[in-house]
Amino acid sequence: MKAGLMIVLLSVVCFSWGWGFAAQSSTQEQSSHNDQESLAISSRPLTASDADLQLLRQDLRTQKQKLIAENLPMTELEADKFWAVYNRYTADLRHINDEKFRLVKQYGDMWGMMSNDEALIYIRRWLEVDAQVHELRSKYVMEVSQALPGKKAATFFQLERRISMLIDIQLASQLPLAISQDKP
Repeated sequence: MKAGLMIVLLSVVCFSWGWGFAAQSSTQEQSSHNDQESLAISSRPLTASDADLQLLRQDLRTQKQKLIAENLPMTELEADKFWAVYNRYTADLRHINDEKFRLVKQYGDMWGMMSNDEALIYIRRWLEVDAQVHELRSKYVMEVSQALPGKKAATFFQLERRISMLIDIQLASQLPLAISQDKP
């Protein structure tokens, strides 16, 4: 089924992203992480160049659009209306995600030197970005529902949310916990 394909493709993208951009720890740490059955949480900050992150983000947007197209059947008229709305939505979302990636970069730069107050400011800002994404989705429900019938509009938001959650899980798993910076 197409939904299964979506999960496999996103897993590959997220997996390769995590392996390609996570800071590599020692072989001993890697083997102990491989023994864990739960989602691994990095003990070192994510490292990647700005150019690499931009390429990754472009690839993720392309993969996301492809997955939505493959899993959301539309007539030609619906597709014309929907993709115009989708392009506006994606442009608006990109601005929010710019801030998310600035926060990730800032976290990596500050990690190891972050004070308690800076950690609280960081997490509050991260939650504000999450709220902005929620507000954006809510704003676009009416526009998408004018382009697509109800079930198809709902399916778009389900797909968009699932894809975004998979990406967020991968990103979060690559960021070390704030408390781990205090360990020797």
